[in-house]
Amino acid sequence: MSIRHLVTAFTLALAIGASATAFAHEAAKGRNGGIRVDAGAYHAELVVDGTTAVALFLSDSDDKPIAASGFRANAILVIEGKSQRFALTPSEGSKLVGTAPAPVTPGVKGAVQLTAPNGATAQAKF
Repeated sequence: MSIRHLVTAFTLALAIGASATAFAHEAAKGRNGGIRVDAGAYHAELVVDGTTAVALFLSDSDDKPIAASGFRANAILVIEGKSQRFALTPSEGSKLVGTAPAPVTPGVKGAVQLTAPNGATAQAKF
C-alpha cells in the first residue's frame, strides 16, 4: 500500500469517527440543574442537592417533558463509597422522586433502571 493510500485511508477513518461522535448525545446540563443523559428513547435528568432527596426528570428525544405517571425506576448510586439501591416513584409532571439512604452530592456516579408504562426498559448512566 502506498503512502497516498495510507493517508487517504487514515483521513477517511478520522472523518467517519468524527461524524459518529458528532451524533452521539453526551451528558449535558438539564433544564432543572441536573445532569441529563440518554436512557433508551428518553432523556433522564438526575437532580441531587447534597441531601437524601433524589429527583429524576424525564423528557423525550426533543427534550420535551413527558409525564412520569406509569413509569417505575430504581436508582443504583455510589454513595459514600458504597453502591446503594433505592426506588424512584412518579411525582408531579415529568418527575420521579426517591429518598437515598445517605446524602447524595452532585456528580454522583451510578445508574437508573427505568421501566416505561408499556414495559419497555432503559438505563441511564451517570
